Amino acid sequence: RIQILFEQLMASKIIRRVIATAKAPGAIGPYNQAVQVNHTLYVSGQLGLDPKTGDFVSNDVVEQAKQALNNMGYILDEAGSSFDKVIKTTVFLKSMEDFAKVNEVYASFFKEPFPARAAIAVADLPKYGLVEIEAVAIVGDIEDK
Repeated sequence: RIQILFEQLMASKIIRRVIATAKAPGAIGPYNQAVQVNHTLYVSGQLGLDPKTGDFVSNDVVEQAKQALNNMGYILDEAGSSFDKVIKTTVFLKSMEDFAKVNEVYASFFKEPFPARAAIAVADLPKYGLVEIEAVAIVGDIEDK
């Protein structure tokens, strides 16, 4: 019986689905807003861009962080996920001096149990943004223990 279950598991196909929504800015290169593989969702880095204009909502890092996370929320929603199902994020900062400001915005979107996270200062970001945030999330039910 275990051998049959193992063979069925190994024979099952892995499902890949591209996620796209007009509520968030389109990709500015050869990539997708997000890709779902089975129950795992990989959300591309989000900038503080207005989806209608493609321009930054502001030159302020706080406003860019809010918009980046709003954009991420639309993508998560399109995939059937949400901020409470995000398990890992990476925050890219133009300046580590903005860490505390971005952290405050971040904390308004994510609640306990917080996802794992890395925060990295980089030399530059696309379109000369101040912050970019990417995520890995779960699509489906999660049981926290």
